[in-house]
Amino acid sequence: QVQLVESGGGLVQPGGSLRLSCAASGSIFSIYDMRWYRQAPGKQRELVAGITRGGATNYADSVKGRFTISRDNGKKVVYLQMNSLKPEDTAVYYCNADITSVQAPLRKNDYWGQGTQVTVSS
Repeated sequence: QVQLVESGGGLVQPGGSLRLSCAASGSIFSIYDMRWYRQAPGKQRELVAGITRGGATNYADSVKGRFTISRDNGKKVVYLQMNSLKPEDTAVYYCNADITSVQAPLRKNDYWGQGTQVTVSS
């Protein structure tokens, strides 16, 4: 059983910062690409940022220069540092990762966390 658990969401004023964390646990053999998505009320889920196992990153245009994705492979954690937050960043943020399990080390499966709420408001 593999799980992703997010933490770090909350209420922050415009211009503020938050750091999200997502920890993977369970019968993990290897973790490949890790991503953060978000979904605002009434909108489709969108990709915010992604990072490969080697550390290559990509970002949505709307967050470039404000958000930074990073990971600690030893701890099996991915982070999202969010600076200069805007009200339009308000959403539920989800962690997503491609993971192979000990039971099936050659088969990548797609895992999602339960989401963490980020609210940017004065």
